[in-house]
Amino acid sequence: MFDLILRQARLVDDTVIDIALKDGKIAALGEVTGEAHEVRALNGEYYVSAGWIDSHVHCYQKSPIYHDEPDSIGINTGVTTVVDAGSTGADDIDEFYELTRKAATDVYALLNISRVGLIAQNELSNMANIDKAAVRDAVKRHPGFIVGIKARMSSSVVGDNGIKPLERAKEIQRENGELPLMVHIGNNPPDLDEIAGLLTSGDIITHCYNGKPNRILTPAGELRASIANAIQRGVRLDVGHGTASFSFEVAKIAIKQGIFPHTISSDIYCRNRINGPVHSLGAVMSKFLSIGLSLQQVIDCVTSNAADGLRLKHKGRLSVGLDGDLTIFELRRQPTMFTDSEQQTLTGELLLSPLAAVRAGKWFTTEQGKAEHVFDL
Repeated sequence: MFDLILRQARLVDDTVIDIALKDGKIAALGEVTGEAHEVRALNGEYYVSAGWIDSHVHCYQKSPIYHDEPDSIGINTGVTTVVDAGSTGADDIDEFYELTRKAATDVYALLNISRVGLIAQNELSNMANIDKAAVRDAVKRHPGFIVGIKARMSSSVVGDNGIKPLERAKEIQRENGELPLMVHIGNNPPDLDEIAGLLTSGDIITHCYNGKPNRILTPAGELRASIANAIQRGVRLDVGHGTASFSFEVAKIAIKQGIFPHTISSDIYCRNRINGPVHSLGAVMSKFLSIGLSLQQVIDCVTSNAADGLRLKHKGRLSVGLDGDLTIFELRRQPTMFTDSEQQTLTGELLLSPLAAVRAGKWFTTEQGKAEHVFDL
């Protein structure tokens, strides 16, 4: 007896299969026989993918700067897993962990290398905040929750310390099992070339399509040599849209040159969720459909690519034995005006609309699905 069966789920490649879940895991795929406690008939009308992973959010409810509720940016919008990107450091990671246990959304953390986390914009301006022992102990306390570390390398954050916090971050990385390192890029100093030169395979550059002077493109619109070399070394590009870190122009120029994102993430928190320009991960994904990525490319960026980048081996794919996390969505032909972080607009013809999610085998109808009464029994 299965816990849940989705009948005739349409995959991104337009094949139609049944998906069965049991004990929080994917139990069977294909033409599934047998009974279940709950059956959802999708009739080939709705797309189903592995659960969407937003690999850059801010959902520590007690953060004085960037805060939100995990389920408001997660399961309510079809996102089954969120990764908080540096809201907390070693001093408050324990409290954050306890708060996340109450969420239906699966929550992980990138630990800020500053022990005080994001209590102010300049958390790396005081090198004393970068306490190696505190990081080590926090990682030991939460080995399944802390999936990487975060360093925000822009002038407002590092103050007069330049590249030093990133050098310290690489030391911390090496001393803690080569955890994934996500690096925020913004205004210089330090210069992006200097940042890129320190990054190694598996490191993640977030805000990769920001429109600031310290961006991945030269004034002539070509990819900086330092970034090209970093990508060749295995450095990954993450979108991290946010309030001030995504430019349609930069993204379009880069993608036209074949510089694709490895992961699409929102950098969402309550203010840019409610007031924009982010709104939701699905909205950010829809922007990339409008720029020219295929549906398969976009879905890969929030499933398999996101899982691989943060070593979430039990997520990101439709495979028997992996977590029973799924996103049920429509791809609607609906002209929509999108806005980037520079207040520039782009009209798209396609809109991803998440209607439900399955998290650890349990069905959740999204706010959109509830509003439209799509899955009312």
